[in-house]
Parts: sequence; C-alpha cells; structure tokens
Amino acid sequence: MDIINPATESIITTVTEDTEASIQQKYQSLKSGQRLWKAVSIEKRIAAIENFYLLLDKNKDELANTLSNEMGKPLQQSYNELNGARNRIQFFIENSARYLAEEWITTEGATKEKTVFEPLGVIANISAWNYPYLVGVNVFIPALIAGNTVLYKPSEFTTLTGLHIERLLHEGGVPENCFQSVIGKGNVGEHLLQLPLDGYFFTGSYKTGKYIAEKVAGKLVPCQLELGGKDPLYVMDDVADIAITAANVLEGVVYNNGQSCCAVERVYVQEKVYDAFVAAYVSACKKLQMGNPMQKGIDIGPLARKEQQEFLSAQIKDATDKGATLLCGGNVPEGKGYFMEPAVLVNVNHTMAIMKEESFGPIIGIQKVTDDAEAIALMQDTDYGLTASIYSTDFNRAEKVMQQMNSGSVYWNCCDRVSATLPWSGRQHSGLGSTLSYQGIRAFVHPKAYHIRG
Repeated sequence: MDIINPATESIITTVTEDTEASIQQKYQSLKSGQRLWKAVSIEKRIAAIENFYLLLDKNKDELANTLSNEMGKPLQQSYNELNGARNRIQFFIENSARYLAEEWITTEGATKEKTVFEPLGVIANISAWNYPYLVGVNVFIPALIAGNTVLYKPSEFTTLTGLHIERLLHEGGVPENCFQSVIGKGNVGEHLLQLPLDGYFFTGSYKTGKYIAEKVAGKLVPCQLELGGKDPLYVMDDVADIAITAANVLEGVVYNNGQSCCAVERVYVQEKVYDAFVAAYVSACKKLQMGNPMQKGIDIGPLARKEQQEFLSAQIKDATDKGATLLCGGNVPEGKGYFMEPAVLVNVNHTMAIMKEESFGPIIGIQKVTDDAEAIALMQDTDYGLTASIYSTDFNRAEKVMQQMNSGSVYWNCCDRVSATLPWSGRQHSGLGSTLSYQGIRAFVHPKAYHIRG
C-alpha cells in the first residue's frame, strides 16, 4: 500500500498490508496477552502510559513531521494535536485509578454490597485519520489502563502515525501482546468485524459506523461509535464584537481544513448583524494562507483525500444551482496536491446539500434568520447531533437555545472544542456512547456486582 503525500502527491513510502492470517495471529497474541495484562496492577499499567506520554514529547518533531506529510495538516497544527493528546493522556493518568477502583455500596447489615470493574477483554480500535492522536488516545489509553488489550487499526491515510503510536507504546512498557496495529484499507477493517472481539470502538463516518454496528450486532458486545456531524452555529444580534466573532467562527470552520467531526458546518446569523458578520467573515477568510503544510504561516493545507475535492465542489455547485451566491473561494488550484480554497456561500437554505449533509472541508453556508425561534428550528433540522454553538452576550438567552439542541455538546461563545473532563458523545447519526470524562474511562469495563453475606 502506497503512502501518498497529499500536498505533493508523491509516494512517501510503501507498506505491507495485513492479511486475514496475520490479523488472526495478532488477535491470538492479544487474547493470551490480555490474561496477563489484566493481572498487572493498575499502577504499573498507568506507569507504562506515563512513559508513552513522555515519549510523545521526546519524539514530537518526528511525529509532527510525519503527521503533516501523510495527512496534510499545517505543521503547527500537528504539534498542537500532540500537545492536546498529551493533555488528555494526563487526565487518564490522574483519574483512571479512582474511577476503576471497587465501590462499596452497602457496608452495614447482614448483606454487604460492592461493585468492581473488570476489563472487556480484547477490543478493536478502528481509528480516524483527521486527528489520529486525539481520537486514538480517547480509546486505546483508557482501554489499556483498564486491563484490555487493543487491536488498533489506524486509517490508511495516517498509517505511519499509527505505526509510531505502536512503537512508542511498546517502548514505554506496554507489552507487544497487549497492543498490535493492523495496517490496510477497508478490507482489513472487514476482517476485524469477523473476529470474536469483546468490543468495537470506531471513529469515522455515519455510513461506516452504521455498517459496523449492523455487522457486529449479533455478538452482543459493546459497540461505540464516534461519528460525524453537521454542527450548527448561531450568531445572535447582541454579540459584542462582530469582527472577533467572525474570526472565531472562521477558525471553527476551517481549522484542520474543516476536517473535524465537530467543525462548524452551517452558520445562522440574526438579520440585524447579518451583513456586518458576512463582511467580516469574508474579509478574514481571504487572508488565510493556503500552501505546503510544512511551511511556516500556512493556515490551510491540502485535503487528506483527493476525492474530497470533487465532493466539496459538488456541494458548492448544488448550492449555486439552487440560488446561493459564492462570495469567495471554492476553486481547486492547478498543479499537484489536493488543495481547495476555503469557500463562503450566502443566500443558502435547507434545500441545499451544504446545509444538510456533512461537508468535512473548508466550505460554509451562512443563512440569515429573523429571530431565535427561526434559528432553533433550522438548527434542529438535522439527522446529526454532535455539537451546537451560540454566540451572544446574554447567557440566559443563549441557554434557552442550548437546552433545545439535541446534541452531545453545546457551546456558548466558543466552538469546535473538546475537554477531557467532559463526556464526548453524539446523538442520532453522530454516534453511540461516550469517550472522555469518567464515562469514557468506564466505557472499557464491565461492572460486576458483589452480594456478600456471612
């Protein structure tokens, strides 16, 4: 399998894909390793993760360069991702023992009761390419700490990053028979679905997540899905500074080239401030620098996948054919690389794909609304439910809108944000289950109830 640099379309290297036989062999190794790993004290398991945490920093230059070269995000954003991943790992290091400790429920009377938490066993972590460190550590770190072993499939678009993760975990003290990567495309992922695993944890598209859930449903094992979104953002008419608000919204749209599950995907602006907001947004958008992600000062690198150029262009054409106005961007430059200029469309509505279907790119539709009621109705008009954002100076007013959002996260005066201390979850087509917070720690264990009499 060739590893392609999306900025230059050159081959970085070629790797060998796993086969059904090699995957079976890795599974058997993890199955035997899990019996030993769960017997290791949680303190020693956490110590190995602490070593991995330190190694991420020690090797950050190599890791960041690899990530930017194979996935296309600007180099500084690769460093930012590594720092963010280390912050999440620190949360798991500091909190896992507390939330995995046995809990005495009843200590008086004839029958005492307690709950203990036992690892699931061998789990599959089918991970994503857009934030391979951030979405990966949400799963394999708490899974390993809890005593599970992990069959880890990085996306084919971040294969080299996945191999770095495997190497550094082993170097940090996680035994080889406790964490194994499997390399390849969708056919390799298909082999994982055939294995008698004890849990499946997937990050990616709704279409693939639904397929995985249906394929493994008969196994009656945990299946957790972190899927996409069509995340709305509403700018109320009382915002204090239009230019600052527009700049914040722009970052929420185009950071990581818009290739974020919780990126802002549609914007609604109250009519009193609509014109000023659009002008400020377009002005800021035109200042973005697009180019080779390894160069300093670059805001927009290439898309990770070539086919996304055509998909985003089709969304723009669908919108303009139905009456939308393209104010800037949207062009695919000539030459090498999977680049696309960030695009801004107005006069949009919900008959257009750009306001209904996930884009996963640096394009946005901005729609005018008359009041909060109209904004709420439009924000609710979706099959997804990951995040929703409100910009306003009045928290009470904003909270009334947030309370009506059927989404896993809501934001006031911020967007595109994830915190290790809060559950990360989606509703409807945005997924099942939670990562992060104490709930994300306990996602990788079975509770066992003890009834003790005597």
